[in-house]
Amino acid sequence: MFISQNLKEYGLDEGLGRQRIDWWLVMAIVPLLAAGLVTMHSFTGDTSFALHQFIWIAVSSAAFFALCFMDLRFLRSTWVSVFLFISSTSLLVALYLIGKISHGAQSWFSFGVFSFQPSDFAKLALIIILAKYFSRRHIEIANVRHILVSGFYAFVFFALVISHPDFGSAMIMLFTWLGMVIVSGISKKHLLAMLAIGSLAFMLLWGFGLKEYQKDRIRNFIDPMADIHGAGYNAYQSMIAVGSGGLLGKGVGYGTQSRLKFLPEYQTDFIFAAFAEEWGFVGVVIFFSLYGVIIWRIIKSAMRGATNFEILYGSGVAIFFIVHLAVNVGMNLHILPVTGTPLPFVSYGGTHIMTEFLALGILMAQRRYSRPSHKEAIQNEFLGPK
Repeated sequence: MFISQNLKEYGLDEGLGRQRIDWWLVMAIVPLLAAGLVTMHSFTGDTSFALHQFIWIAVSSAAFFALCFMDLRFLRSTWVSVFLFISSTSLLVALYLIGKISHGAQSWFSFGVFSFQPSDFAKLALIIILAKYFSRRHIEIANVRHILVSGFYAFVFFALVISHPDFGSAMIMLFTWLGMVIVSGISKKHLLAMLAIGSLAFMLLWGFGLKEYQKDRIRNFIDPMADIHGAGYNAYQSMIAVGSGGLLGKGVGYGTQSRLKFLPEYQTDFIFAAFAEEWGFVGVVIFFSLYGVIIWRIIKSAMRGATNFEILYGSGVAIFFIVHLAVNVGMNLHILPVTGTPLPFVSYGGTHIMTEFLALGILMAQRRYSRPSHKEAIQNEFLGPK
């Protein structure tokens, strides 16, 4: 059961509050950003991808550092959640009218050289909305009504996103909601009921919601070798790229699968495979270690949240990154269906980079009024007293 201790028991850690930026977090992110830029440039020889990505990184970094020094306690207010829900829903609905179709999905607003994917910001909005909702109701989480109400918020976003269709973003939203419900203290009985309902919903989605190419991806996941020249081509080439990297990799610029264009979407969905081919097993271990540091620092900041809202928000951000990482790497290794999910800080794309930096900027701003973390108190909160 997720239980927050009284703020008076901890006191306000003003010293930590002055340390608004977690430099361990920043130092773990920078090599990932560099890896993405180097990999993009190395397998094409074209500077356009890397240059555009660098511009987005610069803009997103500026937003991150600006947020670090703001007082964002207003995010706890109900009106903020209402505004985020209405605005995000409106943008997702507007995609039907003026959205740009790319790779079969109408998920983008295009403004010439600038494109904007509202589903990325909707993911962040959902985390804030759920953190607000559960921050006052986690004690009553045993009441199924709160699961249903929170599920309604997630379902509205999920339904709009998957209808575009954007299966990857819809799955991220679903797992983010599920993760935050579990963190808030859902009972095993309700969890089993949710899994049963989810199974039923998937069957209905298969029959009436999924496009044929999405079904092909799932069929290919079940039987990887069924259609390696068609629906299974991307995943098959990705596995070859990862496996050919060996222990030390082929070297930067010498990845044959990506450089010779056998590996599709090598700057976005399958950039992990391109990286693994060039850097090998050793590079991948370092790669995962950096993500481990990022998740650790996010959770550590979350545990020092001044109120339940900050703790739940930080937990939601950690879930957000874990799910993105797991889904992207999983589809690159062909242990999960291909869903078009970007790899945080590495894949090409400005909207997801901006969303990731905004999420972390808000988390850093919350450090201004965070509390000291006592090991025994944290254990009692999540594990119960010994």
